[in-house]
Amino acid sequence: MKLKYVAIAVLLCQSLFSSAQHNPVKNNLRAPAFPLVTIDPNTSAWSYSDELYGDVVRHWTGKTFPLLGVIKVDGKVYRFLGKEEIELEPIARMGEDDHWKAPYTEKEPSAGWNTLAFDDANWKTGIAPFGTKDKESHAKTDWQEPKIWVRRIINLEKDLAGQSVYIEFTHDDDAILYVNGIEVVNTGNRTGKNNRVKLSDEVVKTLRKGKNIIGGYCHNRVANGFFDFGLFLEREGSNHFDQEAKQESVDVQATQTHYVFDCGPVKVKVSFTAPMFLDNLDLLTRPVNYLSYQVESKDGKKHQIEFYLEASPNWALNSPLQESESSEFKNGSLQYVKTGSKNQQILGNKGDDLRIDWGYFYMAGDQKNTKAMIGDSHDLRKQFLKSNHVIQSSVSGKQLALRQSFSVTSKYSDKILLGYDDLYAIQYFNENLRPYWNRDGQSTIEKQFDLANKEYSKLIKASDQFDAQLMQSAIKAGGKEYAALCALAYRQAIAAHKLVKAPNGDLLLLSKENDSNGSIGTVDITYPSAPLFLYYNPELAKGLMNFIFYYSESNKWTKPFAAHDVGTYPIANGQTYGGDMPVEESGNMLILTYAIAKAEGNAAYAKKHWKVLSTWVDYLVEKGLDPENQLCTDDFAGHFAHNANLSIKAILGIASYGYLAEMMGDQQTADKYLNQAKSMAKKWKTMAQDGDHYKLTFDQSGTWSQKYNMVWDKILKMKIFDEDIRTTEIKYYLTKQNIYGLPLDNRQQYTKTDWISWTATMADDKETFEKFISPVYRFMNETVDRVPMSDWIYTDKPKRSGFKARSVVGGYFIKMLAEKMEKVK
Repeated sequence: MKLKYVAIAVLLCQSLFSSAQHNPVKNNLRAPAFPLVTIDPNTSAWSYSDELYGDVVRHWTGKTFPLLGVIKVDGKVYRFLGKEEIELEPIARMGEDDHWKAPYTEKEPSAGWNTLAFDDANWKTGIAPFGTKDKESHAKTDWQEPKIWVRRIINLEKDLAGQSVYIEFTHDDDAILYVNGIEVVNTGNRTGKNNRVKLSDEVVKTLRKGKNIIGGYCHNRVANGFFDFGLFLEREGSNHFDQEAKQESVDVQATQTHYVFDCGPVKVKVSFTAPMFLDNLDLLTRPVNYLSYQVESKDGKKHQIEFYLEASPNWALNSPLQESESSEFKNGSLQYVKTGSKNQQILGNKGDDLRIDWGYFYMAGDQKNTKAMIGDSHDLRKQFLKSNHVIQSSVSGKQLALRQSFSVTSKYSDKILLGYDDLYAIQYFNENLRPYWNRDGQSTIEKQFDLANKEYSKLIKASDQFDAQLMQSAIKAGGKEYAALCALAYRQAIAAHKLVKAPNGDLLLLSKENDSNGSIGTVDITYPSAPLFLYYNPELAKGLMNFIFYYSESNKWTKPFAAHDVGTYPIANGQTYGGDMPVEESGNMLILTYAIAKAEGNAAYAKKHWKVLSTWVDYLVEKGLDPENQLCTDDFAGHFAHNANLSIKAILGIASYGYLAEMMGDQQTADKYLNQAKSMAKKWKTMAQDGDHYKLTFDQSGTWSQKYNMVWDKILKMKIFDEDIRTTEIKYYLTKQNIYGLPLDNRQQYTKTDWISWTATMADDKETFEKFISPVYRFMNETVDRVPMSDWIYTDKPKRSGFKARSVVGGYFIKMLAEKMEKVK
């Protein structure tokens, strides 16, 4: 998009890059999880361990995305990436992969119902999974009663005694499972998805050739019920790559994660790069990342090297038990391997704990030096150890690998490209939209790989420059620990979104509400994420809001306040969240609209949406000062009324409207709403005053909360609230900090790390800012929860309260945004 501000941003970045070091300051943070491949919410791979070889590579949900990297040096093999994991073969698949049929009853049966001898002639027959059917459920048989009993008969071709057998199950709520009448699982009062339990030798001995039975009981105590189970056999065979490389260092930068390994006589540097530059939308959305490596001889002698990278079809499946097809082919200068599900149901599933199962995952390398290998994982690994290679094509459910061979006396560098073609990315009000990189249907995944290959050297250099500049700017704004957090947050925040082009031409930057409920385009996810996009490209900040404006302006959403979301990812057909947040979302939209106007120096965007903004601001005038019993963005804390921090948002939303009117030349309207906001702010101060601080709710003395919404009064120079409120609060907060941060409010010891960065930015000096940020850095460095960065954590212990991999960590950039906006008139 050739817009004036983009051109200015590019020139500014070039100027900054020219003065920055190409090598960024090393990030010493031991990340909770290290980003490896970050394309979008679907193609998102992380290392959950300190060493890259310490665990299997995982999707942000925690499910395995196996990626195995091995280097052979003069015949000796070193594993540097991923881990060989237990492989299971289905004896009886789960219902989500194979809709098995079984007798069931919702009335308590007599004793022995879980044995083969029981007569189930009077039972009903249903297809798994069993569950309460609604628009969000994957259940095939409607189960509405509190309890269900299911008898699944399994025919075995041979005895299984002496083998490792697992039962896998999904349950909502309590479940008990029996194998041939023996209890093997009793969950108690809880739910779970794809849980796996290894059967004891005693139970496995009963699994004989012929008929066997799994008996399942589930009790749905409240809300939605779900029940599914299957049986699996561990594949025989030992690990092939036991020898690990010695990891010497890891360094997470904004666009890259760098590792260094000692592999005997050579040193190996491995980098994962996602050149996600927010001022280049075609590049930002190119669905290709790099795994690059450099091998250096430590002794100056010649060494024979073989590099092996193996991936699982899991990358293109929701469940590893789904059937897939893998193949290899050549195109242009690249050798490819490709995998995808057999059942290509494009945009067929929606929800939170899901992975994509349509489209295709690819790996590619220069065909001059790359051999493709497809087949059984054990066969592939044995062939690599023997220095042979096997090529098969169109193989069902098989692993895919690339292999590169060379000799090195000094240094040698090469790369493998990893990417995903999701074909269609989002359904937007019943129209399927392609990803932005192929918005007009004129590109192909091969073209994108070819561009990525040709531009590799240039983009690696640009990534180095960008990473160096980000660290330099963040250190200047908030110190080294703050910069470390921003570097880790950058890819996480961006990759939790998908960029598409709306039918009307609007940019739509749609978030997935990762690990909280799977909503798409949530306004109170947009609000904390926005500082990152406001800092680098206000056009993308608009992309976070355009769909909410359209939703109201098209009369698809008719309420007098902003919607919460536009659906459940990746289906954006209208709000699916069960409750509204009227003051929250209206305030969010108004404040961010004004922030965009300040960043761009004009109110053109607000003018385009003035009618609906006017509706929302009048709602805030009526309802915002003393909010009724409702949710705010911190909805995990529950409904409550008289929320002082939410009131601040409403008041600043009204002030934002007033300033926008002023920018548009309508001084009469500006005066009306600015005077209204200032009058409400005076009332707020009286209502919230509680001695040496301000209350959580207006009606409860002795309470307190982070007033993080007030940060916009400072950043946007609104001058609505008395400055002494901020200074009073900051002083009080410093007395309430715990080892891992400032609690959200007086009710619990948990906090939100994005809000801490906003609260810290309210301080008037860098030293005080760092006092709030340092405990957050310590938490991320010490947490025992190895997941992509959580924003909802405990402040008194190194554990998260919930959430992971969410885009809201883009809110960390608010300090950098504040520094930038300080220069804006």
